[in-house]
Amino acid sequence: MKSQDFRTDNMSQIVARVHPDYRPVWESVPPCNQAALANFFLPRSSGTDFLCPTRPKVVKWYCPFAAQRQFGSGHRYCINVFVGCAHGCHYCYAVGYGPDRPVCKQDFRKLIERDMADLERFDVPPAPVHLSNSTDPFQPLEVVTGHTRYALEQILTHRHRFTTVTILTKNPLLPVQYKYLDLFSALAVLPNGHPRKRFYSETKLPAFQVEVSLAFWREEAGRAYDPMAPSVQERKDAILALRKADIPVVLRIDPLFPRSPMPNGTTLAHFGLPEAQTLEDLQSLVAFAAQCGVRHVVYSPVKIVQPRRRRLGATMAALRSVYQSMSAPIKPVWHGGSWRLPPEIANQHIIQPFLDICQKTGVKAKFCMTNLVETP
Repeated sequence: MKSQDFRTDNMSQIVARVHPDYRPVWESVPPCNQAALANFFLPRSSGTDFLCPTRPKVVKWYCPFAAQRQFGSGHRYCINVFVGCAHGCHYCYAVGYGPDRPVCKQDFRKLIERDMADLERFDVPPAPVHLSNSTDPFQPLEVVTGHTRYALEQILTHRHRFTTVTILTKNPLLPVQYKYLDLFSALAVLPNGHPRKRFYSETKLPAFQVEVSLAFWREEAGRAYDPMAPSVQERKDAILALRKADIPVVLRIDPLFPRSPMPNGTTLAHFGLPEAQTLEDLQSLVAFAAQCGVRHVVYSPVKIVQPRRRRLGATMAALRSVYQSMSAPIKPVWHGGSWRLPPEIANQHIIQPFLDICQKTGVKAKFCMTNLVETP
């Protein structure tokens, strides 16, 4: 190794300097893997007391804000191919930190090649990779740049460095139309010698999957809350095409919205909002999931995210008023830059009716964080 690299023989000192939020990942692996993770993720020289996975990367630590004692997933990667997103979904959590308009990352191809070379040079053990948690990898910029295709090709070239490859998108029709399906199928096959190949064979878990966000059944609701995302019908057609090609799909009926009538007898119309998800809508979405044979569905209650450097838009401001009304006489919970319903109210009035539908339909449902940490 180069002299500036972290060495195996002094790992105990390095691990002691890793921030307590991330230290469980280092403590759970042998020294050779500790050194590999340190060399890939940690800054080479730092005067701070604690080291965090903050080295500038395209192949990033999945969430640099989540304490591993709660997150509990080990190291995993996220590749945000673009910066920002063109879909303009009112409820997106990325509005809290992302730019107003999507742009390409400068030197993206060069940077991802560098990161892949580092994974090889430091012999980093394989981990899940997600595309992506802050921007849609199949938004219109992909047609122009092909950066997501290139990222997937790089992952395929270095497939032994990754376990499950997960794509999260609201535009699954783009990869269908632009012939990504052969690449998807290739990514689903682990090469001989992959350290987790036997695990996937024994568990029958897929090594590649596409997670499609489709929270609405009616076009009216989709246009109200996902104003620039592909239509409901386009997403349904693409899901059917993916399943016909035997591509594993997870359906994200996420987020879940309040429904009329609310506990105090008011309706969304009182707040100037259209119905996002009636019980009939949710029944149709879950039935569609069963028809398509998706692996499972994912859910979480909608959060009211405070946008970066600007006020809430009219739709989310009205939804915040809904939350205030539903929470009365207490207030909505403010946490992590967003307002949320108190858990007992969210569970009773939003989550449990959805779970009842899933149970009756025979469709497995996972909370969003559970879905993430259970992806091997």
